[in-house]
Amino acid sequence: MDIVQRAKELAHRAHAGQVDKAGRPYIEHVARVAAAVSDDPEAEAVAWLHDCMEDAPWTEEQIRCNFPLSVSLAVTALTRWRGHSAGWYYDRLREHPTALRVKLADIADNANEARLALLPPDVADRLKKKYAKARKALEVEE
Repeated sequence: MDIVQRAKELAHRAHAGQVDKAGRPYIEHVARVAAAVSDDPEAEAVAWLHDCMEDAPWTEEQIRCNFPLSVSLAVTALTRWRGHSAGWYYDRLREHPTALRVKLADIADNANEARLALLPPDVADRLKKKYAKARKALEVEE
């Protein structure tokens, strides 16, 4: 089985029963992020796994044991760790091209106006500001 299929299956197990802020199945978000980077199998696998350590009970070791090191490192870079600043997190993402690409796809999906419209206005406004700040912090100089 290829890494994309394994990642997809793991993500479905990891996020089973979870819902997003609008009450939709969480795996729908993960699938959209994966679809946004599907031209690159490694990035697509990382996208399927991008919230498995942060929002599900998967550990770094479990990811590392089941996927190539490059995938594991990208998923680890995408995981926000308690006790670390947002600046530290964004610096890490900018240093890892695959993780950065997946994070930008993640932000784009989270900031989608149609998704935000499903939320109470105060929550949607707070999230719009959060995602705008994240996009600005992740700007990469060319």
